[in-house]
Amino acid sequence: MEVSVKGEYALRAVFDLACHESEAPVKIAKIAERQQIPQKFLELILSQLKQGGYLGSRRGADGGYFLARPAEQITVGDILRHIDGPIAPSRRLQQGESADDSPFPELWEKVERALSSVVDRTTFSDLVVRWKEKRARRVVNWQI
Repeated sequence: MEVSVKGEYALRAVFDLACHESEAPVKIAKIAERQQIPQKFLELILSQLKQGGYLGSRRGADGGYFLARPAEQITVGDILRHIDGPIAPSRRLQQGESADDSPFPELWEKVERALSSVVDRTTFSDLVVRWKEKRARRVVNWQI
């Protein structure tokens, strides 16, 4: 499976909003700066995520974007599928090859199920918790 740049940026943007859920709404410029995403490209991605029902927005001086649902209700798989389409390994049958001729189609199906299982079980809340724990360990190790 190969995640597109757009998919990667979408994941980073939703992660950023999940990290700053209590500060919502968050301005596009802040997300772009923190996640190092070109702002114009981010605007398109956030608009697509809003149309998909994952984000909401508010206009005005205090405006910005926010998660439309709690971070524990949005999975990595939700965002990847919305932006990049179906999750599948990048390998397919060669032209003229049938599933009966190759041992690989069954393997790729298993890989696809495993990938889907991981991204569908991983919420943005999970990612935020793991990231904060990782940062806390790094600070503790540095101080010793």
